[in-house]
Order: sequence, then structure tokens, then C-alpha cells
Amino acid sequence: MPNQFTEKLSTQTPTSLLPLTVAPAKVIRGSQILTQVSDAIARLGSRPLIVGGDRTLKVTQSYLQPVLERQQLQYAQASYTPNCSEASLKALRQAAKEHKADVIIGVGGGKALDTAKLLAQQLQIPVVTIPTSAATCAAWTALSNVYSDEGAFLYDVALDRCPDLLILDYDLIQTAPQRTLVAGIGDAIAKWYEASVSSGHSEQTLIIAAVQQARILRDILFQKSAAAVQQAGSEVWREVVDATVLLAGVIGGIGGAQCRTVAAHAVHNGLTHICGSGSIHGEKVAYGILVQLRLEEMIQGNQLAASARQQLLKFYAEIGLPQKLSDLGLGNITLSELQTAAEIALAPHSDIHRLPFQVALEQLMAAMVSTTAPVEGNRNQLGLTPAVKEEIQQ
Repeated sequence: MPNQFTEKLSTQTPTSLLPLTVAPAKVIRGSQILTQVSDAIARLGSRPLIVGGDRTLKVTQSYLQPVLERQQLQYAQASYTPNCSEASLKALRQAAKEHKADVIIGVGGGKALDTAKLLAQQLQIPVVTIPTSAATCAAWTALSNVYSDEGAFLYDVALDRCPDLLILDYDLIQTAPQRTLVAGIGDAIAKWYEASVSSGHSEQTLIIAAVQQARILRDILFQKSAAAVQQAGSEVWREVVDATVLLAGVIGGIGGAQCRTVAAHAVHNGLTHICGSGSIHGEKVAYGILVQLRLEEMIQGNQLAASARQQLLKFYAEIGLPQKLSDLGLGNITLSELQTAAEIALAPHSDIHRLPFQVALEQLMAAMVSTTAPVEGNRNQLGLTPAVKEEIQQ
């Protein structure tokens, strides 16, 4: 296993103390709403540090500058590039200290917002999240993922609270590529397939509520995603944006760590160590759902999982989510690379161990290369066949 990777995948360790970080203190959403939030930002601080990627900071300056100047806020900008990494966080802490920042404004996608949230916690100051795409629910959650500078997932950090203010401007979201919304659909729909496995039998009231919300989220996405992708800016598009950015966050907030991730996100984490920049978070997670269902199908003989996988394959084809490794830019993956990703997904503290059965390395590798396999006649494929090994090595 690469020595970059830490065994401490998560700070969400079991404890008798179960605090819930359910929601941002305030959510403001609407069209061109960014022009109307200067008062809300000013209540949190007078010297904001705006954190985002280089490109995002340039794009959003024309949106944010008038808003901040209206309240005579003394702002500075700093890039989190290249990733939400320990090196980036160290540089940003220094930038915040030099600016004497009293509030952090995170602008961008999931990594930018994760960086802003974690930076604000480290500095013990408020944080505002302004998502520029609907690719994740990071604008909502009390969780940050930390990566290497090269983009390999290392560990996540459970934060003390959700953001102090979330600003969801539909016009700003609409400037993002359509691919980001599709990826957000993949990330959000995973809530059902993971939460139902990890927590579907729980008798705890809030976890039952979270699992049922995940089912509702899945149904909304099944019903509305195709129309949303075709009609950017429409009412159905806004409903899907609300689903991926807000409702997905609600589920993690109500359900807590027990109701977040299982194998789909574990597979994502492993893939970040071999993928490079060819795919984005929600695309890898969407593929990971298929891997999880394939494991349930192969190891347990679970025919409901088999049916769900076929249903998802049809849905993915309709909206453009990846169905197999080649769709993630990994058509030429080697057996060694596949093994590396699988080993990381199976690390001791990985969320994949929330599955109700044990998964061997070869079983996971077999599932990863057979996500589009037909249902009939595959229940006993519990390892990599010589033919599959040869195909990968070629």
C-alpha cells in the first residue's frame, strides 16, 4: 500500500457522546441571491478571507466584490490550490493570520468548501459556504475530506459544527458545467444505497428518519434528474440542485456518522490514488455504488442488489454517469493499479467494513471490473478469473 496513505481514514470514531451537527445556522437560497446577502455576511465578521480555486476566485470576484464593499468589509482572497491538503491548509492559516481574518468565505466546489470549513475550525472563526456547482453537499456538512497535494484521499475530519451561513445562488450554480450536476446526482443518490446498508435495521428514531429521507432523495433523483439535466435553470433543475446540495446534507446531519458512507465512498477513496484528474468526486462515487451492489450480489447472492444495479445502469446511461472503469478514464488500468485501489478501499478503518459481510481483496477487485455484468449466471464469481486478469494486464 502506498506510504502516502494513512491508516487513520476517519476521525469519526465510536463514542458514547453522540453530538449531532444537523444543519448550517442559516441557509439563504434563490436567484441572484448573492447580491442580497451583504448584511448576513457582515454579521459574522468584518475582515473576510475568501478561499477558493484560482479559476473560481476570478469568476466570482465580480459577484462578491460589490456585496462585500457594500458593507465596507476588508476582504482578501487566497487559493486552496492544489487540494484540500495539509500543505494548503498551512499556507491558508498564514494568509488568514496576515489578513487578521475574522470570517472565512469558501467559494467553489467540494474541495474548496471542505478547505474553508476546516480552516475556519482550525482558526475558530465563522465560515460561509457559497457553492458554485451542485456537485456535492459539502456546502452543508460538518465534514471535511483531506487529500494529498496530488489529490489522493487521506482522511476525513468531523467538524464541530456545520457552516454558519450557506448561500445557494441558482444563477451562480447554473454557470457550472452540466457534468458537475450529473456528478452531484451520483454523489447524492449514494445516500440511499449506503445508509440503507449501514443503518437500515437501526431502531434509533433519527437514523430511521435519515434512512427514509435517503429513500426519498433517491426517488426524487430517479424522477427528476433526466429533465433537470436537459433543462438547466428550470424549476425541476432547481429541485434537483436542492436535492444534491441541501437534502443530501440533511441526511448526513440527522443520521450522523452512522448514516453516511459505506463501500461506494470507500471505492472512491481508493480510486483517488490511481485516477489522477480524469474524473470528479461524484462520478467515482456513482461507480462505487455499482461496485457495492455487485459485492452484495456476488457474496450474498442478493437478487435485490442485482436488480438495483440494473436499474442504476439504465439511469446512469440516461443522464451520463460512469458505469465502468473505462468511463472514469481507467480503460487501461493495470492489475497492480486495480489492486492498489482495492487495498486502500479495504484499509482497516475504511467505511467498507460497514457492509454486513467480509470482503476479500480478490472479491473487491472482481466487483470493480464487473459492474456491468449481466445478472444471470454471475452469483458464484467470487474472484478474478484468469481471463479477467489477462484482460486487465493487456
